[in-house]
Amino acid sequence: MNTMTLWHLTGWGFAALAFAALLVGFSKTAVSGANTVSLAIFAAVLPARASTGVLLPVLIAGDVLAVLTYRRHAHWPTLWRLFPAVGAGVVVGTVFLVWADDAVVRTSIGVILLFMAGVTVWRRRRADADGRPDGAASRTGRAKARSYGVLGGFTTMVANAGGPVMSMYLLSAGFRKLGFLGTSAFFFLVVNVSKLPFSAGLGLIDGRSLFLDAVLVVFVVPGALIGKWAVNRIDQRLFERLVIAATVVGGLQLLLS
Repeated sequence: MNTMTLWHLTGWGFAALAFAALLVGFSKTAVSGANTVSLAIFAAVLPARASTGVLLPVLIAGDVLAVLTYRRHAHWPTLWRLFPAVGAGVVVGTVFLVWADDAVVRTSIGVILLFMAGVTVWRRRRADADGRPDGAASRTGRAKARSYGVLGGFTTMVANAGGPVMSMYLLSAGFRKLGFLGTSAFFFLVVNVSKLPFSAGLGLIDGRSLFLDAVLVVFVVPGALIGKWAVNRIDQRLFERLVIAATVVGGLQLLLS
């Protein structure tokens, strides 16, 4: 793997990665989907394909902190509905990575994210946003869960960009803030851990990348604490708008980079 050790990074490069790691912690405990900015930073500082392997353990660290924070708010029926489809998406994404270059990967995911953000905004303008309890995902159809699950598994495997996909699914399912964060926390912990053998098999994770991860994980913790503080000060409607905005920004970054 053409990755970079800590000693090969410039001061500005390391500072950018540290900020991206802090943003991962924030996104996991406050605004899910915001870590698409982290994805773009990692890909800019490190070789594009190798960056996905370096970022994965950082994401898992954020997932662990999010589970510890919001574990009581997870909606398990939704998770069990999604996992089989996500597994299929991870397999498809692994095959896709074997032949697809960086440009194809970025363009494909960018288009998917923007399309789903548009669909979510359209659906929410037609629906009454008030009075929906946590766990309202039970009202969504199996076909919808399967389609989002496959897309989520695919995008998380090829570019660690599954956050916005699942954000759009949970918003469209009517989850309130804490239910949203608790369900997505467990979802991504399970999915990201399951990706480790696939990423290692593709040569995206090695000893040098793990050493860099060990340094960057230190910055995930303050980001998670900032997110935990901020989420209690963000109302539901603003929370939803921030999630959608983060998805749009991430999609545009992938298309324009």
